[in-house]
Amino acid sequence: QVQFVESGGGLVQPGGSLRLSCAVSKSIFSIYVMGWYRQAPGKQRELVAHITIGGSTVYADSVKGRFTISRDNAKNTVYLQMNRLKIEDTAVYYCNKVGATLAPWGQGTQVTVSS
Repeated sequence: QVQFVESGGGLVQPGGSLRLSCAVSKSIFSIYVMGWYRQAPGKQRELVAHITIGGSTVYADSVKGRFTISRDNAKNTVYLQMNRLKIEDTAVYYCNKVGATLAPWGQGTQVTVSS
């Protein structure tokens, strides 16, 4: 069973940047599409970005132009570079597969954007 360990969150001021990392417990060659999700208090979890094994990316409109997802298949790691952060980006961020069947969720990493 694949497992995910997210890290890199923290407290940042509006306009700041963070880089999240997701370590995957097995070769992600076998996981075609990887995504970053987030869940804000009182809201449903949403997919904000995903990347195929070939590097094609898709972003939610709310983060397009500010976030960049990338993957290092040799290191079994997926990254999310977040720039020009907004207060509304505050959430717990998770990584997981993208598709009909998801793996168990990791603990996530908290991102708080506040002045």
